[in-house]
Amino acid sequence: MVVTKIEALTKIKYKIYIDGQFAFVLYKGELSCYGVAEEEEISQETVEKIRTEIVLKRAKRRALHLLEDMDRTEEELSRKLIQGMYPGDIVEKVLEYVKSFGYLNDLRYAEQFILSRKDKKSRKEIYALLTQKGIDREKIDQAFVTCYEEEAEKEAILAVFRKKRIDPRKMDEMQMHKIYAYLARKGFRYEAVRQVIQNCNDNA
Repeated sequence: MVVTKIEALTKIKYKIYIDGQFAFVLYKGELSCYGVAEEEEISQETVEKIRTEIVLKRAKRRALHLLEDMDRTEEELSRKLIQGMYPGDIVEKVLEYVKSFGYLNDLRYAEQFILSRKDKKSRKEIYALLTQKGIDREKIDQAFVTCYEEEAEKEAILAVFRKKRIDPRKMDEMQMHKIYAYLARKGFRYEAVRQVIQNCNDNA
């Protein structure tokens, strides 16, 4: 194995290529500590030592720091670590590490996400947002079963009415059609909208 390239990222940070392939990122002091030099041979033992003692430990610390900052999904954390130039297999080990302590739980994340937004957004909107975050559809469905109730959808519709200062009791037929169409595009069910409007009229 040969260190084919050492590419400077900053004055103290370098990308290391072994046999023409990107291997990992090291700091200046680590290069000398492990005897890493361009066009020089490097043993498999030294590579594994660097990956275990330096790269994996650093990736774990980075992951925990990211999770302290805010809750993230597996996909979001993975993306952040890859952006930090940690090798894919290292990222997988780190994900398993943080999951083993309960720091990373997509189902719990989905449940909390739904609970914090179910009074403001439709089920369809929330589902789309969770999908964009890379959460498995099975976990999203499970979280909805746990957290989402029919009354929450009605509350979200009422929240839209309040935000847009809509009074269903004062709408003519054309305005009613427009609000049904708008809410349908937002992902609210026709029947839920109808019930909310009916309740408003009944309580007039």
